[in-house]
Amino acid sequence: MADTRKFKATDLFKFNNINLDPLTETFNISFYLSYLNRWPSLCVAQESIASESSSLMGYIIGKSEGKGTDWHTHVTAITVAPSSRRLGLAKTMMDYLETVGDSEKAYFVDLFVRTSNALAINFYKGLGYSVYRRVIGYYSNPYGKDEDSFDMRKPLARDTKRQSVRENGEYCNCSPNDVVF
Repeated sequence: MADTRKFKATDLFKFNNINLDPLTETFNISFYLSYLNRWPSLCVAQESIASESSSLMGYIIGKSEGKGTDWHTHVTAITVAPSSRRLGLAKTMMDYLETVGDSEKAYFVDLFVRTSNALAINFYKGLGYSVYRRVIGYYSNPYGKDEDSFDMRKPLARDTKRQSVRENGEYCNCSPNDVVF
């Protein structure tokens, strides 16, 4: 059983079981703390409450940014511990961020995902996200070739004309420098 709660600074000392996964993007402590300080409503953890010693099962951190019709909620990181996958935790956290985005009158929710991560791409598509564009070399690799990212988006209630999404976004290429809100 999992409890959804606000992410706390002390969680940074408890999430190695989640962050040591090779598919998880990790950041330095000051990065996480800046998100907790600036966008606390968009930082959530899933914690196991089934045993005497609770443990983190997953977390999501996000932010709100942009102007005009680019005002949106961004999923900066979402991850679930390997032992807690396929329990619906990621969907619960994505639903939460979308609800906050709607309450903040955002036009859409977006995220970036490695083009090689087919499992995640299919998961997001199942939640109603679509590829808006391909960002060439978004993920840098100091030991080899940089990896592309898909900018995936889901329109929220405010985007009644669905202007934040497009068809065939997989074929709309841009550089990381073009990703500005």
